[in-house]
Amino acid sequence: MFTGIVEAVGTLSAIMRKSDDAHVRIAAGGLDLSDVGLGDSIAVDGVCLTVSALVADGFEVDLSGETLARSTLGRRRIGDRVNLEKALALGQRLGGHLVSGHVDGVGRVRGREEEGRSVILTFEAPRQLTRYIAEKGSISVDGVSLTVNRVDGTRFSVNLIPHTLETTTLGMLRTGDDVNLEVDMVARYLERLIAGDSAGGRGLRELLGRYRFARER
Repeated sequence: MFTGIVEAVGTLSAIMRKSDDAHVRIAAGGLDLSDVGLGDSIAVDGVCLTVSALVADGFEVDLSGETLARSTLGRRRIGDRVNLEKALALGQRLGGHLVSGHVDGVGRVRGREEEGRSVILTFEAPRQLTRYIAEKGSISVDGVSLTVNRVDGTRFSVNLIPHTLETTTLGMLRTGDDVNLEVDMVARYLERLIAGDSAGGRGLRELLGRYRFARER
C-alpha cells in the first residue's frame, strides 16, 4: 500500500527484455534504500513492483507481460525518469490517499496551462474509468496523489503546485504524453457494494437514495 507522496525521482538505467517480460534496473536517485530488502515493494510511476535485487546505485525489478501491457512502463526507455515511493509502513502519516499500485488504465495529457506558479494539466481517461473520477476526489497519476479540480466527460483536470512540479516527473509532462492512472479504491469498492444484493448493499442504496445520492432499484 502507498500514499501517492513521491519520495524521489529515479532513472531507468537498464532494460533487459526477456520474451514477453522484462528485467529493469533503476537508479534510485535520493531514495533511501537502507531499510529495503529483497521482496519489498516500491511504486515506480504508480506501479507496485517487487525488488528482486539491490545494486550500488539502486534496485532491480521484474516486469510481467501484464504490467508491460497495462501501464506506461512497457514504453519507457533507458534514461527516462520515474517517480518512486516505498511501501507504506504502519504508523506512518497518510499524507495523500490510499494507493494500491495497481494501475487501472493509461491516460493521456490533453492540455497544459500555466497559472501563476502552478500548472493545470488536463488528462483524458479511458471511458470505463470516468465513473470513478469525481470533482474534489482523489486520483493517482504516475504514482502522485492529486485532487481532481474539474471533470468534463472523459477529461479531468488537476492543479500542480510548485512543490509537485519540482519533486516529481509531472512537471515534465507535455500534451500527448501517456500516464498511469489509478482511481480511488474506495470508489471502486463502494460501487461493488451498492450494486450487490446483500443486506448491506440494499441498506446503503436506501441511505444514499434518501439523500438523493443514488437511485433505489
